[in-house]
Amino acid sequence: MLIAGNEEALNLFGRYDQHLRTIEESFGVKVIARGEELVITGPGQQVGQVAGLFRRLLEVSRTGMPISGQELRYAIRLIQEGDDVDLEGVFSEIIVVTHRGKPIRAKTLGQKAYVEAIRGSGLVFGIGPAGTGKTYLAVALAVAALKRREVNRIVLTRPAVEAGERLGFLPGALEEKIHPYLRPIYDALYDILGLESFQKYMERGSIEVAPLAYMRGRTLDDSFVLLDEAQNTTPEQMKMFLTRLGLGSRAVVTGDITQVDLPRGRFSGLEEVRTVLRDVEGIAFVYLTEKDVVRHELVQKIIRAYEEYERSRPRTENAVTAPPGGEPR
Repeated sequence: MLIAGNEEALNLFGRYDQHLRTIEESFGVKVIARGEELVITGPGQQVGQVAGLFRRLLEVSRTGMPISGQELRYAIRLIQEGDDVDLEGVFSEIIVVTHRGKPIRAKTLGQKAYVEAIRGSGLVFGIGPAGTGKTYLAVALAVAALKRREVNRIVLTRPAVEAGERLGFLPGALEEKIHPYLRPIYDALYDILGLESFQKYMERGSIEVAPLAYMRGRTLDDSFVLLDEAQNTTPEQMKMFLTRLGLGSRAVVTGDITQVDLPRGRFSGLEEVRTVLRDVEGIAFVYLTEKDVVRHELVQKIIRAYEEYERSRPRTENAVTAPPGGEPR
């Protein structure tokens, strides 16, 4: 296996050979660079896996993409699980470039499927745990669509779960009260557009960020609409939102059905809609998993631990259940 120069070697091996050590520890092999060649020693199966890993990483590196520890760990996991994956196809496509010049890409197979679904369907439900990029990628795609003039505006919304009594005790006017609930969406927009550009889009009305209650009675034409944290909608709110879509619009609904914050006894609209709309043509459901988490590697372990705990824990009498499409019982 030939490596073309020091720059390529740095991308593959990482600073101070950090990537190299990660690979050696993950597979129980020894990797030595001799000039332009790599020599891999160890158990036969692992040597073959590492050789395959380096071939795929070289393909990614030669597209000009820097290989971070995150991408490396994901590639290692795929190889160890026996998945024959085109990593270049997953990592190479740029969705949009941030105001700092950072390219935003899908980083996992699940994220790639999610991005393709949003591009190909009028309504997409992105369901999965925290850290899988559901909101950030949807905002990135919305910004890209706005810049290409495929839509005239972006409408981003979230339910304010505590919009009743507790919200009244927060200081400030209504806009200041609801801002904390919408902060994750603002953060994504600031990161992608920069504060100055974001404010200009807001002033022109090209971007609107509002709580879900503000959507009632509206028709949204030529818009890219994102409903975030949809696990905290009621069935009535979900139906209200989905019937706002007008001509030339597309919508993305994101949520984590394991983190419902609704009061006890209220059934999640995101849970219900999975049954109601599962066979409707033109609607896509994409399920992301802990494999698609792109935060700190400990987040994946935390999610797996909680999943195992939930599976092993007996159901309690207080659990809220509901028949498909029905009310809790």
